[in-house]
Amino acid sequence: MWARRGSIRGAAFVTGGVLAAAFVAKNARAQCVDEELKQELVGGRHYRGVQERLFTKAFRHELSAMGGVYAADLYSSNWIVGGAYTFHFSEDLGLEASVQFTRFHSAVTDAYELRYPKIQVLDRPDRPGTLYLGHLVWSFAYGKLRWMGDGISRFDFNLAMGAGVTDDSTSRSVTGSVGIGTKFFFGRWVALRFDARDHVLKEVLVGDEHLVNDVVVTLGASMFIPFGG
Repeated sequence: MWARRGSIRGAAFVTGGVLAAAFVAKNARAQCVDEELKQELVGGRHYRGVQERLFTKAFRHELSAMGGVYAADLYSSNWIVGGAYTFHFSEDLGLEASVQFTRFHSAVTDAYELRYPKIQVLDRPDRPGTLYLGHLVWSFAYGKLRWMGDGISRFDFNLAMGAGVTDDSTSRSVTGSVGIGTKFFFGRWVALRFDARDHVLKEVLVGDEHLVNDVVVTLGASMFIPFGG
């Protein structure tokens, strides 16, 4: 009887040891999985996390060249080209001065003169124009793009408000301007820009003065100085 009890106790001890070893092995395996999962999550978080700012604008000078379409109320749509200089006081605010060139032309008066050749419009609306404008530019939002799973570039959305003068070679009109734009930044000193702005001014056509809203849409490129900002 004693031998049987000893055998039972020995078997129980062995069984308990096996279970304890299995429990320890299971815990070690779970801990290993937890560590692997932790490393994977940490690595993924590092991959997606906040990174150092890729492009800085504060206290830098921006030189831009642009071209696009000038859609006038009284005149026919025409090309527009020009340039701009912007000084950025911070990442959000900049002061821009620009000059742009276009032509004020009316296809309506051309058609009228062709239909009535004996009647000629004295104030022929086909003349060069120059726009001198200043804007306060506020970058109100920005984001980042990942290109084909490789490089990351930044983009901004901005609002522009300002005023200036529109010179159509016969008169100069005070012009108010408001618009929205976006810039895509590449490297540390190059950007592509897209702008759409509404100009409010007085224009004269065949002796009559009108308050108009002219829309200017441009696409351009910018260079930032110093280059390594």
